[in-house]
Amino acid sequence: MSLAAPAWLRRARPLLGTLVEIGVDGAAEQAAVEAAFAAVLRVQACMSRFESGSDVCRFAALAPGQVMEVAPETAAVLQAAQELRLVSRGLFDITQGRAPDGWRCEGLHLRKLAAAAAFDLGGIAKGYAVDCAVQALQQAGCVQGWVNAGGDLRAFGAVQVPVMLRDEASGAARPFLALGDGAVATSCLGAQQRSQIWAGSGAPASAHVSVAAPLCLWADALTKVVAASGDESHPLLAHYGARAWLHAGA
Repeated sequence: MSLAAPAWLRRARPLLGTLVEIGVDGAAEQAAVEAAFAAVLRVQACMSRFESGSDVCRFAALAPGQVMEVAPETAAVLQAAQELRLVSRGLFDITQGRAPDGWRCEGLHLRKLAAAAAFDLGGIAKGYAVDCAVQALQQAGCVQGWVNAGGDLRAFGAVQVPVMLRDEASGAARPFLALGDGAVATSCLGAQQRSQIWAGSGAPASAHVSVAAPLCLWADALTKVVAASGDESHPLLAHYGARAWLHAGA
């Protein structure tokens, strides 16, 4: 189904530090879209390091040995992050090297084990929020549509969403792929990552890594694994039913 068809209901709001766009079949109720935005807002409230009452900020303020209760959404992301840290042998680490073993989450109870332990969930929570929004749309009866949060995109049903890739240096965009039932996430590589990946041939002025996966949580998180390893054929991709691309810019 083409996105040019007039039956699409499209709405966008500033959330997660970007613009979140939701598109559904025009037969869907506005209430379904509101439920999807509410799901994204819950993730933001729980996991943003910029909101003082979030689980992330409350955990950072804990003393070693203290325990707090987190939202189910936070627990789900922490469990996924811990799994990915273990299977990636530390390439994915939400503590960014400060204290990888400095926390433990059991059910909804999060314990701080080291004073340095603190989280940045920016590399996984946005993808999870997209998945939550899609789930809310489907539970409301939507059969096709998409949710796009600044490059973290998931489509469902009989839809083909065009994905464009932007060159950060020139600002130009070019077609990359058409996304059907699944997710794709794209992240911009930093200068150090570019130089490591393209060593010997000269690092490009801009570069991206894209990952397609069944869930946006995994697509989002795995872009960090590919960026850290420089390997677009990393074994973890097959484990999560994913595929990756490294794009050299101008």
